Amino acid sequence: MPPHWGMTKLELLSPAGDFERLRMAVAYGADAVYLAGTSFGMRSFAGNFAPEELPKAVQYAHSHGVKVHTTVNTMPRNEEADDLPAYLEQLDDAGVDALILADLGAFTLAGRYAPHCARHISTQQSIANYACAQAWFDLGAKRVVLARECSLEEIRTIRQKTSPELEIETFGHGAMCVSYSGRCLLSNYMTGRDSNRGACAQPCRYQYALMEEKRPGEYFPVFEDEKGTYILNSRDMCMIDHLKDLMDAGVDCIKIEGRAKSAYYAAIVTAAYRHAIDDVAAGRPVDPRWREETERVSHRIYSTGFYYGQPGQYTENSRYVRQWQICAVVESCDPDGTARCSLRNKFSGGDALDLIGPDMPSVSVTAEDLKDADGNALDEVRTPQIVFTMKLPCQVPPLSILRKAVDLSAK
Repeated sequence: MPPHWGMTKLELLSPAGDFERLRMAVAYGADAVYLAGTSFGMRSFAGNFAPEELPKAVQYAHSHGVKVHTTVNTMPRNEEADDLPAYLEQLDDAGVDALILADLGAFTLAGRYAPHCARHISTQQSIANYACAQAWFDLGAKRVVLARECSLEEIRTIRQKTSPELEIETFGHGAMCVSYSGRCLLSNYMTGRDSNRGACAQPCRYQYALMEEKRPGEYFPVFEDEKGTYILNSRDMCMIDHLKDLMDAGVDCIKIEGRAKSAYYAAIVTAAYRHAIDDVAAGRPVDPRWREETERVSHRIYSTGFYYGQPGQYTENSRYVRQWQICAVVESCDPDGTARCSLRNKFSGGDALDLIGPDMPSVSVTAEDLKDADGNALDEVRTPQIVFTMKLPCQVPPLSILRKAVDLSAK
């Protein structure tokens, strides 16, 4: 159903770092996913997709009506640029729907060697004004991913002063960066890992102190108000409460950050935004349980980014809030509720668990009737990836998730 005030419904773009995360994002409601091959992507430490895997990933997504955007958004050096034409042809042959590009040379080559792929301009290009956005459209871009530093008012102006055919994508959830839309060299200097080619070590999350040259080994806190010394730390973004504002500003697509995060994260955050977007588009109040789901994944303290002005820093620590742990994933389930599951983290019979599935709000269950693959009763399931069965209160779809409330936040 289209939004009740006549705006275009937001496309939900979810991360897919590997095939498991792809399956979760698709099952839990993504309209499109973004992923990478083994080259030219900004997340070197995500699983990513080998050349033989990529066509299968695209076929899987397309069979479920989901588009695939592939990142080619590093800043290549000369020797890397030599490999771009063959790589772009590979993506084109795989049936990728769109390429996310940052380098002008890569953008030009993509038009030549991947003619069937739409060209989207990455946030790495730091587009923050209408003249830049329009210039990319005039060069052949279908979409621009705006810099995270843009406010809603700036986005509204960009929408008003650019061609209506140009699509606007913005980040709506996930990690922020201390540098300008990820253009950071701190990691390069401190660790030798190039943040502009996907290998950032995230030194902005480290705890820092001052050391005076003639007092080696003596460390002095940067602040004296006991709030801490995480002077570069940024909060995570969460815009699930403000989707109507994004749509009203003219945003076409909202992007969830997190290709290096877990399959559990991909599923839960996608589900939360899927239901919230559908509620807003239908003119319904957003069910508060979906906002609560964003608190049930590993995250840092949330903010609304730069959409409403400066987000403010959180300097007390850089720890992640981890209050839930995935226990198992349902592979199949009989009509009587007997589920065949794959273990992720150990649990015992009698444990209080939470069950959530594709298009299914969470319900409380008790772990019972646990059996191994041979039908032998189990008091505890503890071997990673072991396949076992358990009784659920009803039949649930594959890729449903069993989780447990447990505080794993760093102390």
